[in-house]
Amino acid sequence: MGVFNVHERLLTAGQGEVGALIDTLAGGEGDRLWPAGLWEEMELDRPLAVGAAGGHGPVRYTVAAYVPGTWVRFTFTGPRGFHGFHEFTALPVDVERTVLRHTLAMTVTGVSRVTWPLAYRPAHDAVLEDCLDRAELACTGTIAHPARWSPYVRFLRGLERLVTGARPRSEREVASAART
Repeated sequence: MGVFNVHERLLTAGQGEVGALIDTLAGGEGDRLWPAGLWEEMELDRPLAVGAAGGHGPVRYTVAAYVPGTWVRFTFTGPRGFHGFHEFTALPVDVERTVLRHTLAMTVTGVSRVTWPLAYRPAHDAVLEDCLDRAELACTGTIAHPARWSPYVRFLRGLERLVTGARPRSEREVASAART
């Protein structure tokens, strides 16, 4: 099964400012794009560079290509059945506006033909919209239309807490974490 999934946001910021957000990807305190605190943290085994390996939760990948301030591509190494890549790109529209785009292109095989549409895709869509909220906040100081998790995503997050024993978070905690 082929999957092509795109999330993007037009930001009122120059390409350099938006591209600098991509450059912080690697997890940790300096990461201004990944919504840590809301989702499992993104971790890389070293700073963002070709060959860096890591992921978030069961999703694993290696940096396959990187143009600082512009583009990074990650090639999937897990879970089993994910074959392809995902990437962030800062695309200038003009001097004052830039599109931040995330593209996922892959084929799924085996059990992933079931787990992608039932669990991974809804979570993926939610985490990407949270990333774009963080980018908009970083570039403009506000979020015009904050992303909201669907009832199904909230259900999946509840199941995750039951399985992992993680402390439930209130909606207020989640909203506060999204703004920081």
